[in-house]
Amino acid sequence: MKQNLFIAACFAAVLASCGGSPESRSTSTTSTSTSVDTGTTVAPATPSAKHPGEILIAKSDCIGCHNKVQKVVGPSYTEVAEKYTNDDKTVALLADKIIAGGKGVWGEVPMTPHASLSKDDAKEMVKYILSLKK
Repeated sequence: MKQNLFIAACFAAVLASCGGSPESRSTSTTSTSTSVDTGTTVAPATPSAKHPGEILIAKSDCIGCHNKVQKVVGPSYTEVAEKYTNDDKTVALLADKIIAGGKGVWGEVPMTPHASLSKDDAKEMVKYILSLKK
């Protein structure tokens, strides 16, 4: 027991003598590389912005029956994108189907209606789905 405590104390002392946490070490290190100013500016990397329709889908119950790339109960979003053209008429048609629900296009399992969804939000969702066409 005393030996285990001694080993633990030694280990803690070694860690403490190494400069603390990894975060404090990473901010205190300096780089020895040199750079040449070429006169060009490179923008910092930023995470890609999500499509408004993708955000709306993530907040909805769609994930219970659909997936981006594979069939669940209903078709995947990429299957839908491959089946339909990306134009205003199709966007309006599919937005209406999301709001009213439907059955028969992808099989006999009906899609439940989403009557509380606004037409504009449904259109944004459809625009995102159709943007997945390869």
